[in-house]
Amino acid sequence: MDKTPVPGRRAVVLGIVAAAAGCSSSDSRHTRPTPSSTTPGGSPTASASPPATPPALPVVTAWAANPGDVRPHVKQRAVTLVSALGAWPPGEQGIAAARARIAALGYSPALADQAGPLLADTPEAVIEVVDAQYGGILDTTASVLVVCRSWIRGAEGTPVAGGVTVDVRLSRTEPDWTVTALHPSTPGAAAATPSAQEARVLADPRITLPPAAAADLRAGTVHTSVLTALEALAAQHTVDVSILRSGHPIDVFGTTRPSDHPVGRAVDVWRVDGRPIVDPATPRSLVESFMRAGEAAGSYNVGGPYRLSGAAFFTDDTHHDHVHLGFRA
Repeated sequence: MDKTPVPGRRAVVLGIVAAAAGCSSSDSRHTRPTPSSTTPGGSPTASASPPATPPALPVVTAWAANPGDVRPHVKQRAVTLVSALGAWPPGEQGIAAARARIAALGYSPALADQAGPLLADTPEAVIEVVDAQYGGILDTTASVLVVCRSWIRGAEGTPVAGGVTVDVRLSRTEPDWTVTALHPSTPGAAAATPSAQEARVLADPRITLPPAAAADLRAGTVHTSVLTALEALAAQHTVDVSILRSGHPIDVFGTTRPSDHPVGRAVDVWRVDGRPIVDPATPRSLVESFMRAGEAAGSYNVGGPYRLSGAAFFTDDTHHDHVHLGFRA
């Protein structure tokens, strides 16, 4: 899951007045030409103004775990690492600088070698964490899906928007949880032309897609059942998606059972009507009604923070922070 083109950097050329204006005295000997304002032949010259300063990259707000989260410190460990890998000030790009940044924060510098698209070849980058949700949380292991937008300094100095979702794996150690691996999303190349339904979902102002999820749609890898459900849900609510296909674990975390996400038959929603699922202040009635609406839209497997009556519904710590909707076809 958005790009707004920005004009390139160019010099602005100004004409300079060909001759100096006369002074108040009638004696022309008191008139002095402006240096370099004319050529020996009397023709005006042009002097270039200093190059325009390129637009600044966006200023972003640091992500913070919600007090209602399950083990918020685990999420913070993952987010701090991804933020350090995906952002740097001018001149601090490259793998060596990335290793130094994360080593200073107490992470293994070797993790920078797994950062992939987080380490763009650009002199400056900014990253914004949209959401951090669990791909799985067990007693001693966890998967945190860090959903990001990013901006880099393009070839002509202009900001270029993008983003990635990173599956951060952690294990419980003493005295802290340790990051063991990074798995950045790989949405695939965009199709030549999106289907009419894909185009509608991408353009729907009531559906917010992060960059990796939007790229999944453009690649044509999301099943129509998911798109149909999103359209139905967006008729009743504003819907903030966290995950569609790419960036999610291949198997349901802690099992060998394939997840519906990697085959494009699931969607995770982290915010409904502007209210985060994980926030204790979000009305339970809103979350429950959204879960029911997901079942009505065709989901056979609805996970969330509350256990509802019916065979389609389930809850656990992993789904305390989002609503999962899975589809058979």
